[in-house]
Amino acid sequence: MTAAFDPAQHLPDELLERIRERAAVHDRENTFPVDDLHDLRDAGYLAILVPEDRGGSGLRLAEASVLQQRLATAAPATALAVNMHLVWTGVAKVLQDRGVDDLAFVQTGAAAGEVFAFGISEAGNDLVLFGSDTVAEPTADGGYAFTGTKIFTSLAPVWTQLGVHGLDTTSPDAPKLVYGFLPRTDAVITREDWDTVGMRGTQSRTTQLHGAVAPADRIARRVDPGPQPDPLVFGIFAVFEILLASVYTGVARRALELAVDAASTRRSKKTGTSYAQDPDIRWRVADMGIAYDALPPQLSALARDVDGLVDHGGRWFSLLAGVKHRAVTTAKRVVDDAMLVAGGSSYFSRNELSRLYRDVLAGLFHPSDPESAHAAAATAWLGPQER
Repeated sequence: MTAAFDPAQHLPDELLERIRERAAVHDRENTFPVDDLHDLRDAGYLAILVPEDRGGSGLRLAEASVLQQRLATAAPATALAVNMHLVWTGVAKVLQDRGVDDLAFVQTGAAAGEVFAFGISEAGNDLVLFGSDTVAEPTADGGYAFTGTKIFTSLAPVWTQLGVHGLDTTSPDAPKLVYGFLPRTDAVITREDWDTVGMRGTQSRTTQLHGAVAPADRIARRVDPGPQPDPLVFGIFAVFEILLASVYTGVARRALELAVDAASTRRSKKTGTSYAQDPDIRWRVADMGIAYDALPPQLSALARDVDGLVDHGGRWFSLLAGVKHRAVTTAKRVVDDAMLVAGGSSYFSRNELSRLYRDVLAGLFHPSDPESAHAAAATAWLGPQER
């Protein structure tokens, strides 16, 4: 990051507070934060990763990570929803930085106000980026028609372009995984099925594709199934994991702040002093702070390596999966401890900590899951498992 980078320039305090005030309402009513999106678009936030010469702010991934941590302290669901748009603009930047300008339309579209959503996840598909149950059929004009079901489609009520992948099994060089972008048409059906424990404002509904067509100029890649070094696949994994970890790091930060506030304002009947003077409470808050302090530097280092084109080779997968796993598990532990510091009042649904307690659970279900992260780390340190 440059010395001139000021997070408040892109996320002013007054905007953050407006977003914070709405968060509880969207959680309670299970609605999408439309006003948050409008405010963020007006502030240029949807184009923070777009180069200046294409209408954006020209920020780097490391700077976007800091901003997403900041946004998540106000409204985790809003931050997680916007994350999925920023993933695509981040991938476009990763490609462009490496001399591949295939996603220029994502950059110019984001600068013009388009909202890009992430339609990759499928029920039961633990291959994630390396395979797909969605059928991709080539059309006569070079496009593809996609048929299948995508789950956890954040931004479901508002996206204008949906980035998807599917498997082409009919072309002469098949099988190929095809990545493309779909506009909203009657061939795309969004189910009204988002009624979850937490992260309710993301409205990450199920999306059914019935021959939805991505035109030829919106086909981003055709790659072999399975792990391979294509820069698009690397870009998706790198940006997705880093920005996801950023959101949950922001959740941990907010929980720590709320714990400090509770310890400072609650008073003990036994001693007459604030709980901030209680040795057990002090130890617990200190433990939370020590755990949280490890996350931002890790995110900064990895994001700067992506920005700087550092080549970690085969270690990239375990490094990226690891930072996401650590951020989520640390955030969950910090939220748990924050509730203990705050006491019984945090168990009421009106308490912000109770919302963070529910929101943080969503992190366990995002790729890479704990099993995948540990498998990647085991391979990195012990080599491939013998079959």
